[in-house]
Amino acid sequence: MAHFLEHLVFKGGEKYPDHRAVNETAERMGGILNAYTSHDLVAFHITVRAESAGEGLDLLTDFVGRPRLDAGELDRERGVVIQEINRSKDQPSVVAEHLIDEAAFGDHPLGRPVLGPEEHLRTFSRDAIVAFRERRWSRGAAFAVGNLEHLDQEAALDLLERLPVNGGVDAFEPAPGVQTEKLTEERDTNQSHLRMIYRPDIDATDAKRRAALAVYSTLLGGSMGSRLFDEIREQRGLCYSVWSIDHSFADQAVLQLGSGLESSKCVEAYTRMREIVGELHADGPTDEEVERARAYAAGRRVIAFENTNAVARYAASQVIVHDEPIDPAAEIAALDAVTPAEVADIARSIDPEHLAVACVGPHTPDEF
Repeated sequence: MAHFLEHLVFKGGEKYPDHRAVNETAERMGGILNAYTSHDLVAFHITVRAESAGEGLDLLTDFVGRPRLDAGELDRERGVVIQEINRSKDQPSVVAEHLIDEAAFGDHPLGRPVLGPEEHLRTFSRDAIVAFRERRWSRGAAFAVGNLEHLDQEAALDLLERLPVNGGVDAFEPAPGVQTEKLTEERDTNQSHLRMIYRPDIDATDAKRRAALAVYSTLLGGSMGSRLFDEIREQRGLCYSVWSIDHSFADQAVLQLGSGLESSKCVEAYTRMREIVGELHADGPTDEEVERARAYAAGRRVIAFENTNAVARYAASQVIVHDEPIDPAAEIAALDAVTPAEVADIARSIDPEHLAVACVGPHTPDEF
């Protein structure tokens, strides 16, 4: 419903009453308008020339804060989202992402696809959507990033009054410990999409530990010099894509590994990927690995923060997910400060035998 509501508000608000008014206004100011829904949050964003910052804020706060939610638009947009659901089923890499969430979190909200099932979408009524919005959109924040010298601060604050007022929100269901389910979707293909999730034993609310996890993930599979890329792709030639990524929800951190590869090599790659995690668990990384990964992770963050949209996304995550201060410089400094001992501690906290697995291709669960 959150994702469906994200679509519906683009159909217009009070000042810009329909989708044409929204889209054409954005184009007239040279703005790029979009939105996304994740397991963590729903975000609406517009990127405009600095002199159009006030106009962009006027547009965004109108349809986000005062959406018409016209009943006549429901069925039209319902069909669009159902097509989006069906498209995702045709993309093996997306199916693999849905499967690994289910394998790791089961029927918990983190284990369900954001798009939802088609049968749910067909039952949504306008009254239910309005009630959902009033109930769930009461925790939010707005961010303006970039050259704001043209932005009238007082007028901006007035526009932000259009957004829902923060209030009480139902407590979220705590994340469960990562399960060890193994799920496959058998497809008669030459290529397989493999996913693995581990749960580092760390406090997700500890920014220092999150930074150490980011460096660990980088040296494991976050760069072309990482262990996974070097051995699985370069030395063994088992795949065309292999990676690891860390993510911290409000109350749990996870480490995900993935690969896209020839199906006949999938199990061999999976076995060696698990062994590499086990080697890091037992022996830890070298100081040189940590130094290189730390420099790469921090440098990548510096470059990302050259983009105003990336800074806004970071700010949203800090406030909405982690309830922490917004300080890009501190984020970079935290990565620069990570020590080899802290990364070794992260490696020891990851049980190499405790993981969830998902794969799309000509495989069955017992192969893993």
